[in-house]
Amino acid sequence: MTVTYTYNAPEGENKSVDVTFTDGTITHPRAVNAVFAEGVYDAEATETRVSEVAMGVAHKIAVGVITDHAEVPE
Repeated sequence: MTVTYTYNAPEGENKSVDVTFTDGTITHPRAVNAVFAEGVYDAEATETRVSEVAMGVAHKIAVGVITDHAEVPE
């Protein structure tokens, strides 16, 4: 299943974006480092970085490393 994500540009001195990843059943929030070029936020490069992290999140969901937090392992 495809993982989608949402985030907003960093504000103030924040150097990361808070991303919410979801595959439709599992929601996984995490911070991802934003990309800055010469001190200026680079939205395109940050989008590339977040999409790469999304591929890792998708793999971790597929193999069961990231699960629904409502599930309690026994």
